[in-house]
Amino acid sequence: MKPVLDSGIALHKLIIAIALTFGLNPSFAQAVNEDAATALAKAGNCFRCHSVDKAKKAPSYKRIAAKYKGKAEAEAILMKHLSGSQKVKVEDGGDEEHEPPPAKNPEEVKNLVRWILSWE
Repeated sequence: MKPVLDSGIALHKLIIAIALTFGLNPSFAQAVNEDAATALAKAGNCFRCHSVDKAKKAPSYKRIAAKYKGKAEAEAILMKHLSGSQKVKVEDGGDEEHEPPPAKNPEEVKNLVRWILSWE
């Protein structure tokens, strides 16, 4: 009996199955480390103005995720927003300085952004 992987067709099907399962699945490629995101948000005092589902001084993460749902540039916009200090409008209509979270590298910020966008 001939081994299955000796067949070019079987090997081709296996490669396609692996690619579809892991490589092309956006949820796998963009896995979020929820504990790290929450820890970074706490360290940056993000929860002082934001919550997951209720507006405080700033919009909830669910509202932010809904605003950017389906927009290809969402991650880039939030990365820019969380990578530097800037003035932002708060819920009461005033302006405040928005400080970035104390990330050690851009990957930590990207994980936080993906966590925020996951609340849709």
